[in-house]
Amino acid sequence: MATPTPHTAPAGLRERKKQRTRDALIRAALELFTEQGYETTTIDEIAEAVDVSQRTYFRYFANKEDVAFAVQETVEARFLEALAARPAAEAPLTALRSAVTVAWDDIGDAIESVIPVELYMRSFRMIESTPALIAAHLRRSSEMEEQIARLIARREGLDMDTDPRPRVLVAAFGGVMRVAGQVWGEGQECSVASIRELTKSYLDHIGPAMEDDWRAR
Repeated sequence: MATPTPHTAPAGLRERKKQRTRDALIRAALELFTEQGYETTTIDEIAEAVDVSQRTYFRYFANKEDVAFAVQETVEARFLEALAARPAAEAPLTALRSAVTVAWDDIGDAIESVIPVELYMRSFRMIESTPALIAAHLRRSSEMEEQIARLIARREGLDMDTDPRPRVLVAAFGGVMRVAGQVWGEGQECSVASIRELTKSYLDHIGPAMEDDWRAR
C-alpha cells in the first residue's frame, strides 16, 4: 500500500476538504445574498469571501442560482429518501405526512451542519422576494412534485398517464408545504422544531379543508 505523501492526501481527507469548501461557499453566498441582495452579489464576491478563486467556485456550482438553492436541494433529497423508506401499506397521504415528520429531524442536522437555521430562514425570505429566484423556485418545485408523484405512483402500482390521483395528491401536498414554509419564514421562531410542528399542523388540515361545507363545523 502506498504511503500518502504531503502531495497526495488520503481520499477521505480530500473529500472532507472539498465538503468544507462547498459548505463555506454556500454560507458565504447566502450571507451576501441576504445582506446585499441576490442580483447585486457577484460570484467573485462569493469566492473572495471564502478566499478561493472563481475557478474553484465553478468546480462546485455552475452559477449563482445553484448555490442559492443548495441547502434546499439537500432538504428535498432527505425527504425523498424518507418517503421511499415508508412502509408500502401506508396510505399515500399518510406516507407523505410521515416522511415529512421523520425527515425533519435528519434535515435539521443537515441544515445546521452547513448554515445556522436563522440563515436558512433569511435565505428563504430572500428567495421569496427575488423575482429571478421565485421563477426558479417554482420550476424546481414543479420538478420536485413530479418526482414525488412518480414515487407515489410506483408505491401504489399506478400509471400516471391514466390515473391522475398521484399528481392531484402531490399538488395539494406541495401547496400545503409552500404555505407552511411561507408562514414559517414570516414568523419569529426560526427553529427546526417550529417548522416541523407547523408543517404537521397544516398537513392535518388537508382533508378537512377539502370537505364541501366548512360552515357546518
